[in-house]
Order: sequence, then structure tokens, then C-alpha cells
Amino acid sequence: MTDRMYPRAPISEFLATRRARLTPEQVGLPPGARRRVPGLRREEVAMLAGVSTDWYIRLERGHIAEVSEGVLASVARALRMDEAERSHLDDLARAARPTRAPRKRAGTRVRPSVQWMLDSMTGAAAIVRNGSMDIVAANALGRAMYSPVYDFARGGPANIARFQFLDPRARDFHQNWEAALDTTVAIMRTAAGRDPHNRAITNLVGELATRSEEFRRRWAGHDVRLHHTGAKAFVHPAVGQMELAFEAVDLPTDDLWGLNLTVYTGAPGSPAADALALLASWAATAAAASEQAAADADRTR
Repeated sequence: MTDRMYPRAPISEFLATRRARLTPEQVGLPPGARRRVPGLRREEVAMLAGVSTDWYIRLERGHIAEVSEGVLASVARALRMDEAERSHLDDLARAARPTRAPRKRAGTRVRPSVQWMLDSMTGAAAIVRNGSMDIVAANALGRAMYSPVYDFARGGPANIARFQFLDPRARDFHQNWEAALDTTVAIMRTAAGRDPHNRAITNLVGELATRSEEFRRRWAGHDVRLHHTGAKAFVHPAVGQMELAFEAVDLPTDDLWGLNLTVYTGAPGSPAADALALLASWAATAAAASEQAAADADRTR
């Protein structure tokens, strides 16, 4: 399989899954005869998008490199795509087009100034992750909050997706485990659309698809998501339930891509703020105990 052919499968599957979820009634068409498969027919999508059936069939087979922005927009409207799905379609089209621009590397570390910024956030839990869900940087509260993920990594890269799908403790850590899995796969699918040749994501997808039915089922759904703001509920093993607000932004970089900063906070005086304060106290106690143990070990050498 050549590099130019590689993006066709994600494009084909993405469009097919978007088409399969719609009914004629949802788009203002008569139900017609009984359908052998769910969703709209290709010719119905073509009619709604204002293109020929042959043209849409070629598009759904992955011939997207030469398709204009206007046609993509028409297809997106016909398939009732939301903002995240439209952005994903654009990413797939961009990846399919040949380019001579230098490729950015997937982020695996942050600039020192980013770490300084994280460390200055003493009342919030903050992490930086990449598209393959590795935590590449964190402040003290971020490391404390995601301590089960770091523990599962056993000294390797702390990976949120690997923890969620492969560690049974994830069911307890995430108050809504199913929703957490949905979000993680949607983020990974979005990242894969931006760079389908990214080896870290490809390898992780292969690993999780082999080891987790929960992952295989979700990955096949081709759902994507823009993950900017909201609330998440955790049940931390040391401090209990934490219902935190979060804000997430992509980090601009010169030669890296896919780094995302997520900051978890609580309103002043709220149970969430109290939980973060308790987490900070636990983290400080654990750090002091670790330093004392290291000092004791040095004295006995």
C-alpha cells in the first residue's frame, strides 16, 4: 500500500458511517422502499449535496485529493456533519493531497517555558498530552490527579488511552467510564485524521484494537470530537470524588504538532476546589515521604 493510497480507507469508512446514521426522514426525503442496510443511499447523498452519483461514489471510495472545498462543504451539509466532523473531513482531504511542506513531528516533550507555566499553576491540575494520549508534561497537581495513569505506566510513558482500556482500575477512576472511553477514542480519531501516517498513533491503535473489544467497537464508529471545555468527574483513590471543570487548548509550536494543554479547576469555595486542595496536600505528603525514603536509602549505602 502506497502513502498516497493509505488515507483512502479512513475517508471511505468515515463517509459511510456518517451516511449510515441518517434516515430519509431526517433529511426530508420520503422513506421509500424497504432498505437492506440502514441509512441513506449514495445516490440520495449525492442529490442532497448537488453532485452526481458517480462523483459521490468516487469520493466515498477515497478519491478526495482533487475535490474542491465547495463540494466537501456540500457533502458535509448533506450528511449533517457537526463542526468536529467537518473539520475531520477537511483534515482527511488535506492528508490525501501531496505536499512539499516540511512535516512537523508529533510532540513528545514541551519547551522549558511551557513546563514553567505549568508549575506556576498551583491551584489547578494541568497536563499536556499529545494526539496518542501520552501525558508529556504536567504540574504537581496534574501528576497527582493522574497518579493511577502514571502508576499503570510503570516508568514508561503515561498514556491515558492505554490506562483506560487496559487497566481495570480505570472503571473506578472515571465516574462515567463509558463516556471517558468515547471521548478518548474521538480525540485519537481526530488526531489520526490530521496525520494518518503518525506512527505513535498507528501503533497504539493496533495495540488497543488487539487487546480491547471496547476499543475496537469505538474505533470502528469513526466518531470525532472537538474537546475544548466541559466538566469531568473522577474518583481518585486517595481523595475520593472530584467533579472538575476543564479548559483545553492546542499549544502552538514551531516544529511539533498535536500538543494540547488541559487545565482542571474548581470554583473558589466549591467542593471541587476543596478536592483539589486535598489532592495538593496528599501530593505534598507523598513527595515528602518519597524524598525521605531516598535520603534513608542513600545513608545506608
